[in-house]
Amino acid sequence: MKIGIDARLINETGVGRYIRNLIEQLKALDRENQYVIYLHKDSYCDFALPHSRWEKRLATPRWHTFWEQFVMPILFLKDNLDLLHVPYFNIPIFYPKKFVVTIHDLTILHFMTGKATTLPYFFYTLRRLGYRLLLEFGLRKASAIIVPSQITKQEIIDHFHIPETKIHVTYEGVDRAIGKRKTPACRQGRENGKRKLMTNPYFLYVGNAYPHKNLEMLVSAFADFIHSKKDENQYRLLLVGKDDFFYNRLKTVVNNRKLDRNVLFLGQTDDETLRELYTHARALVLPSLMEGFGLPALEAVSLGTPVICSDIPIFHEILKNLPYYINPNDKDEISRSFSVVVKKKKNEMKGKRNEIALLLKKYSWKQLGIDTILLYNSLGNTSTGV
Repeated sequence: MKIGIDARLINETGVGRYIRNLIEQLKALDRENQYVIYLHKDSYCDFALPHSRWEKRLATPRWHTFWEQFVMPILFLKDNLDLLHVPYFNIPIFYPKKFVVTIHDLTILHFMTGKATTLPYFFYTLRRLGYRLLLEFGLRKASAIIVPSQITKQEIIDHFHIPETKIHVTYEGVDRAIGKRKTPACRQGRENGKRKLMTNPYFLYVGNAYPHKNLEMLVSAFADFIHSKKDENQYRLLLVGKDDFFYNRLKTVVNNRKLDRNVLFLGQTDDETLRELYTHARALVLPSLMEGFGLPALEAVSLGTPVICSDIPIFHEILKNLPYYINPNDKDEISRSFSVVVKKKKNEMKGKRNEIALLLKKYSWKQLGIDTILLYNSLGNTSTGV
């Protein structure tokens, strides 16, 4: 079977990590199917083909554009695919053949991000409505839908009345580069100034700065926490994520509140640095109002790092009783959570090793790869190939 994967977002955060790990597992596990990988120009040259059953194509259209809806179907049709996998919600609605789509969450239906666009607000609202209509049409047209959690599956059923049998949960996992234990060097002050700043005890946030991530509330709660201390410069809040409109807006908030010494923006980091950041953090803090999975929380737990996270269904589904839960709309409660974690010994997580080990067996990229190949082959009516 000839399978195409739209991997134009492979270098992005979030969905990019999903695409990278999916492809890695397909390379390792699938012994029968052929693959055509569609890549944007920023990733085309670096993508290595494992053997002759794999090909790559240059796909120039940017995602979230009107143009991609016309160009991408033509590219897919030229390759005469038996199955197409679209790993994001930008579904090619004019593509007439069989495809599967991965929907990571439905935050686009719940939270407005119009402040990040140059369009007048009225036109942005129309475009957002268009996204919803395209999404609904695409989900109904898809042969199968992949989601990372039961919560997201139920949301799709509730919003679009899609048959439950059409939606398949494939849990994500922890990257080997992050999960591999190694003596950390972030306290040695080597290589660059950012690591020297980590000599202070710090809390960590990993992810983008979209409105549903609730980072302005996090910054405000952290400000209350440090102001309650005799030494306001003792603690840091480190934020890891790709610079964009929302992070720049948050930097302005931090600057206006004169928190520049306490709230530090590290930008996007490599996996080795991220592992070190997780390892030495007092806690990972995720005050999200909504999530589709919450991969940073799973990564932190895998390294024995405490997690403070919102008391929302997805974190209960994935992490059970491992985190310290907070009301994401209660600034005082978030602020108190910092003090609670500071008073606790970090090695308390060691007592939960068995629970963490069981968790990591359930959430693995290898299992995601196996489940995805089985789904591909069920749609193509072939043998498993695994």
